[in-house]
Amino acid sequence: MSWIGLVPAKAQRQIRTRHQRSLAIQQQSELMTLRIDPMLPVDWPAVCEIYLEGIASRQATFETQAPSWEVWDASHSPFARLVAREAETVVGWAALSPVSARQAYAGVAEISVYVAQGKRGLGLGRHLLEALVAASEENGIWSLQAVMFAENAASIAVHRRCGFRDVGWRECIAKLDGAWRDTLLLERRSRKIGVD
Repeated sequence: MSWIGLVPAKAQRQIRTRHQRSLAIQQQSELMTLRIDPMLPVDWPAVCEIYLEGIASRQATFETQAPSWEVWDASHSPFARLVAREAETVVGWAALSPVSARQAYAGVAEISVYVAQGKRGLGLGRHLLEALVAASEENGIWSLQAVMFAENAASIAVHRRCGFRDVGWRECIAKLDGAWRDTLLLERRSRKIGVD
């Protein structure tokens, strides 16, 4: 029997509440040292390392290896590339990719948000996503889309809290490690850009 089983129920609730408050204060303290900065080419090794952690999880992307900086740079929008730093350490990143080369879709972008494995669950993904949304609107993007594995419940929840809505379920859209995977497509339409 655990020691908490010997404590009256009211005291157990108080202990849990104090513990939860302590964790919230610790998380808030960690986020107070956080900066969201523009991503620089010199950040690529750290960004790539975080991307590799996402790849290894098999819950973030269909990619199985990280590209070179040159390939990544060419496939992402030149603006709204962000890193989250604690002191000088990159602990997360976010960026946009155009969804089409056609002019009609110039204001539509797909997002990527990745957080270092040891920093997940602290609200960092939400901070990055909110900063990415703001940067996208500053650069004339009216619609953001996010594609994620259906099993990635935490990421889906963060996107929904940041104003993304479910657009569709894509059944067996592609294979990863020989197995068909489903993805959820989410979208966020700006209320500031493209509203004329």
